[in-house]
Amino acid sequence: MTEKEKMLAGENYQPSDPELTAERLHARTLTQAFNNSAPDDIRGRDITLRKLLKAKGSVLIEPPFFCDYGYNIQVGKNFFANFNCVFLDVNSISIGNNVLLGPAVQIYTATHPIDPKERLTFVESSKPVTIGHNVWIGGGSILCPGVTIGDNTTIGAGSVVTKDIPANSVAVGNPCKVIRSVEG
Repeated sequence: MTEKEKMLAGENYQPSDPELTAERLHARTLTQAFNNSAPDDIRGRDITLRKLLKAKGSVLIEPPFFCDYGYNIQVGKNFFANFNCVFLDVNSISIGNNVLLGPAVQIYTATHPIDPKERLTFVESSKPVTIGHNVWIGGGSILCPGVTIGDNTTIGAGSVVTKDIPANSVAVGNPCKVIRSVEG
């Protein structure tokens, strides 16, 4: 298996692999163009975003925006991300329709060994993140590797999501916990 195949399979891989390094550089070139675009160049930003990620419909991301690869990010219709969002997409980030992200939301799929000796080998692994339809994630929230957020859910600002959050929930805190249910 190549290092990229290992990465996408969630196995330990070397991020310093030349193929992966080149792909991250390509994504950084696109995000730099996106982030440095003129405020009124909405069309140009949209074209750049569509080169970077997979979008099924209208996408509005306020710059600056940062990601590792871009090609592992899939967003549904009517997606909005406010300023300064970070997506570490070494595995898939799947986002449903009608999803809103507040400023500085961070979505992580990358993870590292807990064992310090293994960590010294500089390997990484990953777990996908899935966000359902009709979800609102408040500003400054962090979604950790491997979590799923169900449809019709609201995540309160500043939350750290370490476990799956079921559909039709309002969840807040660090660690993020469901505080009530809502009708879907």
